[in-house]
Amino acid sequence: MHPLLHTKDNTGCEQVMIALEECHAKGFVWKAVGMCNDAKQQLVQCLRAERAKSQNSNRNDVQDKRSKIRQKWKEIDENS
Repeated sequence: MHPLLHTKDNTGCEQVMIALEECHAKGFVWKAVGMCNDAKQQLVQCLRAERAKSQNSNRNDVQDKRSKIRQKWKEIDENS
């Protein structure tokens, strides 16, 4: 499994990652005939959901920072 998948940001998908690793450990032929496709699809969906959560959190943080900056500029303009 790619080392970047095992970060603190993806703890919600840990069980799905383990299931995919176990499937891959069964051998090349098992993977080649598509027996791990369901586990991989579940992992993709889980990581997509985790990324969406992170994006929403970051977006909210940026909006808060921007509103604080606008408020400061408003105060500066009023006092000038």
